[in-house]
Amino acid sequence: MAFAALSDVTLHYRLDGPEGAPKVVLLNSLGTDWRIWGALVDRVGASYRCLRYDQRGQGLSDNPPGPYSVGDHARDLVALLQRLDWKASVLCGLSIGGMIAMEVAGRRPDVALGLVLADTATAIGPREFWESRMRQVGEQGLTAIAREVMQRWFGRSYLRDRPADAQGWANLLARAPLEGYLGSCAAVRDADLGQVAGSIAAPSVCVCGSEDQSTPPAAVRDLAATLPDAAYVELAGAGHLTPVEQPDQFAGVLRSFMEGRLAG
Repeated sequence: MAFAALSDVTLHYRLDGPEGAPKVVLLNSLGTDWRIWGALVDRVGASYRCLRYDQRGQGLSDNPPGPYSVGDHARDLVALLQRLDWKASVLCGLSIGGMIAMEVAGRRPDVALGLVLADTATAIGPREFWESRMRQVGEQGLTAIAREVMQRWFGRSYLRDRPADAQGWANLLARAPLEGYLGSCAAVRDADLGQVAGSIAAPSVCVCGSEDQSTPPAAVRDLAATLPDAAYVELAGAGHLTPVEQPDQFAGVLRSFMEGRLAG
């Protein structure tokens, strides 16, 4: 385990892959931690230097009182990269992680060599959805929403064929720090990155599961159209957590981007 004490938060992080290899930062989704990238790192860690970290309010990182903003998360990441003396990297973000990646790329284009934006959008869901979600979780806890959230996180075949795995991810959500979950719910609720996305010059690829109910394919296609230099890839049968559900296919998208579009 490794920790970085930044100006107002201590973050838990992990580095994998050979030093000197192309750098990739992996930013996870709401209600999870950096373990969601394990299967992907197993597949690409020999080729890339991968940084995973728990955002504020997640995993073993500090859990300060909310609400948070996407800007708070972006500042945390920039500070972590500075602490580690990381130069330009590919930022690979899932859901709120994709929002954070876009915010960083907009503020600090020197940090973002390219973007892999998975199952994300410039705005996710109506404000009323997040207000309702926060009230329910505040009153009943995360266990109350875990079953319904799994229907969003995963496609039908995953839920049917891998029920034990789905239950494990439900346990991860149920045990997430409550204050941190609510803080980042507020960050997603308040985020509108339309102008930021339109200003990002870095080459990008937008990935979406065809059965994603949280950021449906239409929303992710709209994101790809908003970004000045972006492609769109759809993973058939996957839900919201594409790198968990289809790590082989996601690894292929990442390799193609790193070794094709980004290099060319």
